[in-house]
This record gives sequence, structure tokens and C-alpha cells, in this order.
Amino acid sequence: MKHRIVVLGAGYAGSYVAGTLARRLSPADTEITVVNAEPDFVQRLRLHQLAAGREIDAPQLADVFAGTGVRLRLARVTAVDPERQVVAVADAEGEGELGYDTLVYALGSHSADHGIPGAAEHGFDVASRPSALRLRERLDSLGRQGESGRVLVVGDGLTGIETATEIAETRPGLSVALVARGKLGAPLSVGARSHLRQACDRLGITVLEHTEVEAVEAARVLCADGTALASDATVWTAGFAVSRIAAAGGLEVTENGRIVVDRTMRSLSHPNVYAAGDSAYAVGDNGRPLPMSCASAGYTGMQATAAIVGRLTGRKIPNTKLEYLGNHISLGRRDGILQMVDDEGQAKPKYVGGQKAAWIKAAILKMSLWTTSHPTFGLPKRKHRLAAAPHASADKTPRVAA
Repeated sequence: MKHRIVVLGAGYAGSYVAGTLARRLSPADTEITVVNAEPDFVQRLRLHQLAAGREIDAPQLADVFAGTGVRLRLARVTAVDPERQVVAVADAEGEGELGYDTLVYALGSHSADHGIPGAAEHGFDVASRPSALRLRERLDSLGRQGESGRVLVVGDGLTGIETATEIAETRPGLSVALVARGKLGAPLSVGARSHLRQACDRLGITVLEHTEVEAVEAARVLCADGTALASDATVWTAGFAVSRIAAAGGLEVTENGRIVVDRTMRSLSHPNVYAAGDSAYAVGDNGRPLPMSCASAGYTGMQATAAIVGRLTGRKIPNTKLEYLGNHISLGRRDGILQMVDDEGQAKPKYVGGQKAAWIKAAILKMSLWTTSHPTFGLPKRKHRLAAAPHASADKTPRVAA
């Protein structure tokens, strides 16, 4: 019987893992299935652009995995039972189960409302393609009304900054405001913060610093200091959260639901389960947890793949890099910030700003799309056969807690 590998999620991490495993492992011994709710690959890094009105590529996953040997199951994951080694799924035809011998959990993250009343009901977000398109429709409707609609972006993290600047540049007829809990761009270097402030001024973005939102209503946002901010479209970008599926299934998770893994991305509680991307609580080479990001998806995906191939084929498991080098922030189409960080995660004094930074970010986006759309290109062609006892639970290698 073939060793069944099931990959949950076909984002940056899941697509890479599935494609690489297909290239490295012999189909005579393995059967690889990817489960994803949507039929296309979502460029998560460009959803703010989609919401603002730009067209972005969305390759069909059936085309992405064509010829790779990877099976695609379009369905929504509803539960994971690691004791029975099955995944519950649901699609238009009903509910079902998929059995596995090795599971890769890469379901990513979604917008987090942090319990703020009305945020989920009245707010828009750019955490998924459907929600980005919903915001786009709302912005279109404001434009058709022929008056200056008010867009309020809550949250000044990378997503909030990119969303506010993209909307302000693409739709100059709208009034855009950015709400920050503290100082705008606080994690950036002094020079980068100044560059960001200048970009907001150039684009006509009103910045509201040291402002905490307590509730979101249909046409306004209520703040902790008692002020009410009028809004025709409130965009909620105040953080991300992961699904509770892993926690509900009994996997060891952090307080916020991320799967606790060892250095090889292997679950501490269930040795035949691996996690990659936003779903994994992985500690980087600097001793700090990797942040939720596309870069982290790449590093954790590479490590999980190396570990799975090594354990199933009886080879040595290498430690791939687990690092976070910095942030690439787009400020519209022709401006940006490239901010590198040190081993402590603090911003380095120097940064790259302006059009050069925008070009670098665009190149990264283009490369990420191409590599995801060609998951087996450039990888070693040799397909390894499995060892005599490939089941992960038989591996007695000591595990190091993250």
C-alpha cells in the first residue's frame, strides 16, 4: 500500500511542499493529495492591490499541479483527527474523509477581529480573495456615487500600510485615513518612518496615531477616547489569526492556535503531522518565533519537505535556514520601503526607499508567483524510494521543542 501524504492548503507553503515532495519521492511508493477550498492559487501578498482595482493573476491549481502526480481535492477542511489519521472535508457534493500516513498542515491564516464588536460584521478585509473582491465592489460603488467616499483603514501593520497607500493612489477620489494604535511605522528605522510619513502626505492619507478602536458600526468607528470616525468603508487590517481546526483536533498548539513544532516542523504531539506557513509556531535561527509571512512560509516549507523526505527514505535530515531578514513594504505602485532587521528582530538603521524598493518588491512578487505556478521546476529529478519502515510514528529521533 502506498504511503499517503495529505497537504492541507495550497498557498505559498502548501504548494511548495506538495510540488517538492512529488519531485523527490517515487510515485511507486507515495500518493500525494492537496486539499484546498478554492480552485485557484491566491497571491496573498497582492490582495490589497486586487481590492483597490488592479487585476492580479490567479493560476488554476489544476494547471499548477498538472503533470506533477499531485492529486487535487477541492474541498473545505472541517476537522482533523490525528488519532484516527483522517481529515474531514466538505464540498458541493457533501462531506467525506481522507486518510493519511503523513499530514502537512498549511491552512494559513485569516483576518482577526480580536473580539471588537462589529469588526467582522461591518468591516472589510484583504485576507482572502473573496473578501478582497467584496471590498473592491464597495469601493466601486462609492466611486459610482460621484462623491468623495471615506475609507478608514484600521491597523498600521504591513497590510494596513500597503492597503491604505494602494487605495489612496489607485482611487484618488476617495478620502483615505489610516488608524494606528501607536506611532505610525513604529517597528521601522527612523529614516524609514520618515519616508513612510512623506508617502502618506503625498497620497493625501490622514494618519490617526495613538488611536484605539473599540467598535465598528456600519457608517462609523468608535474609539476608546470617545471620538467617532465616519466611514463609508472600514478596512480591518489589525492582525491575523489561524483556524481552530488544529486545536480542536487535539494537536499541541499555542494560545492562538498555531501548531507547536520542533526544528524540523514536526508536531510535538503527533509525529506524523508537520506544519508550515502561518499555521506553524516555529522558532527561527535567532531564537525568536518566525512571524506570519510569505518568507516564513518558504523557510518552514523547505524544512518540512526536507524532514519528510529524510525520514521516509532513511536519509539524514538537514537543517535548512529559518530566518527573517526584513520587511518589503509597497507604498502604491512606484514607491516602497525595504527595511532589514538584525538578529534581535530590530530594524537596522539603513533602509532602501522609493522606486528601487518598489522594483525589489515587484520582483519578489513575480518570483513568488512563478515558483508557485511551477512547483517542480528546477528540483532534483531523482525520485527516492521509501525505506522499509517509512511511517513517521516509527521514528524514534529525539524531538527538540520549539
